Amino acid sequence: MKVLLIGVGGVGEAIAVIAQNRPWLEKMVLADYNLERAREVCQKLGAPEKFPAEWIDARDESQIVALARKHAVDLILNAVEPRYNMPIFNAAYQAGCTYLDMAMSLSSPHPTRPYQECGVKLGDAQFEQAEAWERKGLLALVGMGADPGLSDVFARYAEKHLFDAIDEIGIRDGGNLAVRGYAFAPTFSIWTTIEECLNPPILWEAGRGWTTTEPFSEPEVFDFPEGIGPVECVNVEHEEVVLIPRWIRCGRVTFKYGLGETFINVLKTLHLLGLDSTVPVNVKGVQVAPRDVVAACLPDPAHLGDRMTGKTCVVTWVKGTKDGRPRQVFLYQVADNEACMARYGLQAVAWQTAVNPVIAMDLLQAGVWRGAGVLGPEAFDPDPFIAKMAEYEVPYGIKEMA
Repeated sequence: MKVLLIGVGGVGEAIAVIAQNRPWLEKMVLADYNLERAREVCQKLGAPEKFPAEWIDARDESQIVALARKHAVDLILNAVEPRYNMPIFNAAYQAGCTYLDMAMSLSSPHPTRPYQECGVKLGDAQFEQAEAWERKGLLALVGMGADPGLSDVFARYAEKHLFDAIDEIGIRDGGNLAVRGYAFAPTFSIWTTIEECLNPPILWEAGRGWTTTEPFSEPEVFDFPEGIGPVECVNVEHEEVVLIPRWIRCGRVTFKYGLGETFINVLKTLHLLGLDSTVPVNVKGVQVAPRDVVAACLPDPAHLGDRMTGKTCVVTWVKGTKDGRPRQVFLYQVADNEACMARYGLQAVAWQTAVNPVIAMDLLQAGVWRGAGVLGPEAFDPDPFIAKMAEYEVPYGIKEMA
């Protein structure tokens, strides 16, 4: 398989590192707006012919198409912020390539009832083109990171093997990661974090469909496994709530994130000051988006691994019945930063996100996963993915709850 990887930040680098010695990978083009960053990763990998570095502007569909054709790639893997999804998605269609991303096209709130009704949902712009992709025989596999991604595979696995009927699926994301030397240092893209945390969270219920609520609402304490312990989680906008009901029969779907009081207060302050805005303002004759300034002022998550301690965990919590009896189970994956740094030289959040699209590409190349249209992870048989996790050294657990 020849891959055009667009975005060589922390997750992009992790994808290349994890995939580098896999026999199914013939070439992975490292394309980034920051060419020096792409060259840095190319040098680390030590195989410039297999991992050539290229400059790219992810806003430019024609340039993406040209680069895909230059390297005769089979798949375009989107590893940049989701504001660039549609140019990359459209370019993959034009170039006749399989498309894969880890976060879906952006939402926009309802103009008058943002905390009750959906406006444009996550992924709407992509799903609107599903028939065209299907007619062309092309696949766009969307939301294939950790969450969304592995969390959705877990949900499909639970439906297939663990339940006769499902009442509720709740995705929970939490951990105890800390970054030495910084009072505030997100371990993932702050641009994306602001986007998903300050937008109206989305919920899904059978009979009602998709609705919205207030940011950071419905706090609950979830006891995460493997020593992480209790973490307060709150409603956050996320793709699983859009994806899971499309393929899995259930009564309710939610997503809650363990952000912590400090993180929530920082996000609220950014919003209060207008620093979450993506609309450029004039600063001494220069047009700059406030959110881009915030991102530029914070440390790059790709280079925080040696300062990080702790673990991060993705949970798919399923409630329903099996053999006529109530059942609650959660399936989970924990990434320990110390272990990730020792094994791969990658920080935990980047590794946990990146390993899932790599496994998906392996299954696609082998023809084990196949399809056409715009599909989420739930559209595929979960068993081959779960089986591959051991090969890629991805531990996971299944825990019964009282």
